[in-house]
Amino acid sequence: MAFCKSCGQDIGTAAFCPKCGASQSVAATPVAAPIPASSEGLAENVAGLLCYSLGWVTGLIFLLIDKRPWVKFHAAQSIAVFGGLTIIRIGLLFMSHFLGWAIFGLIGLVSLVLWIFLMVKAYQHQTVRIPIAADIADSLAGK
Repeated sequence: MAFCKSCGQDIGTAAFCPKCGASQSVAATPVAAPIPASSEGLAENVAGLLCYSLGWVTGLIFLLIDKRPWVKFHAAQSIAVFGGLTIIRIGLLFMSHFLGWAIFGLIGLVSLVLWIFLMVKAYQHQTVRIPIAADIADSLAGK
């Protein structure tokens, strides 16, 4: 299977790319190879994004089913970050005064921001290490 040296499109044995029209001679400048897909068909960056999609639940699923170290780290970090925030929010439910509800709302906002940030960074195939959660994730992922 051959790929276009300009845009990465599958070209087979063609001399010119059907998508961008670039010549496939030796003089063309190569581009970065596309992110390889696993045997399950998910690219590593998509699997990393999905580790965060439903918080600790999808983190647990991907930790158990995916064997790639990068994906396992993000799955474990999802469990550590969103599992920890879930435990804190459950504990705050028992506080009936205003301060407890204010902290509960603040943790909800932090969860939302972290959720979006970590999904975007995983999709961009970048590793972001959340300070305490990354150490827990390393031990969960077997690093």
